[in-house]
Amino acid sequence: MSDTPRLYTREIGETGERVVFLHGLFGQGRNFTQIAKAIQPRLRSLLVDLPDHGRSDWTEQVDFVAMADAVAATLRADFAAGAPVHVVGHSMGGKVAMVLALRHPDLVDRLVVADISPVRSNDGGEFEHLLGALATIDLATLGSRGEADEQLREPIPNDTVRGFLLQNLRSSSDGFAWQANLDVLRRDLGRIGAFPELDATFDHPTLWIAGERSDYVRPEYAPTMRALFPKVRLVTLKGAGHWVHSEKPEAFVSAITTFLLAD
Repeated sequence: MSDTPRLYTREIGETGERVVFLHGLFGQGRNFTQIAKAIQPRLRSLLVDLPDHGRSDWTEQVDFVAMADAVAATLRADFAAGAPVHVVGHSMGGKVAMVLALRHPDLVDRLVVADISPVRSNDGGEFEHLLGALATIDLATLGSRGEADEQLREPIPNDTVRGFLLQNLRSSSDGFAWQANLDVLRRDLGRIGAFPELDATFDHPTLWIAGERSDYVRPEYAPTMRALFPKVRLVTLKGAGHWVHSEKPEAFVSAITTFLLAD
C-alpha cells in the first residue's frame, strides 16, 4: 500500500469560488451531489471520497492526521494548486476538515464543520451495532441487493439508514463486495470517535453547523472549538438531526452559501 492513499474525487460546476466537501463515516463524496448542484454557479465543488471509503484507496488503520494529509496532497496537486479553497466537512469528514485546516492552513480559506466537535464522540456503540449488522451478511451467498436489504431490516429498521449503508455494497462478475473498508473501520471505531491533540489554531472564518435534534455539538464543547478556531460562529438548523445536509438541504445550502460568499 502507498504511504499516501489515492483519493477519488469528482468536480461539479465550472465557475465560482472553489469548495471541497468531505463526507462522514460510511459515506462517499457523492452524498453531497445535490448540495453541490444547488450552490452552482456561485460555487464550484470537489467531492472527495475519503480513505477507506468509496473509490479511494484502503489503508491499514484510521488516522485523522494521515487522512487530512492525504486530502492536502490531493488538493495541492490540482484543485487548490493556485489558491486556498473553502472546505466543508460533515461528521467524520468534519474532523478531517478541522485537522486539515489546523495542519495545512495555507490550503483553507473558510471552513465549515457540520454537526461534529473537536472532542471524543460517544457514538461507538451505535456504529458498532451498524457494522456488526453488516458483518452478518454472507457476501459469498448473497443473491441481490434486495436480499441484503431484507436481511438488515430487523437489525436496522430505519429505511434511510439502511439504504445509506447499502450504498457501500457493490456487485461485479465476481459477486458482491463492500466498497468501504469495513473491517478496519470497525476495528478502529475508537480512533474515529477521538480527535487528535494538535498544537495549532486556524484563524480564518469558521462556520459551525449544528442539528437542533443532534447532540454532537454541545455548549460544553464551545470552549475547545473556540480555542482551535477563534473566528468560529455557530448556526443551529431547526428540526435537523445529525444528517443536517440531507435532512434540511435548503437551510444547509443557505447557511453555507451566505457564509462562504460573504465579504
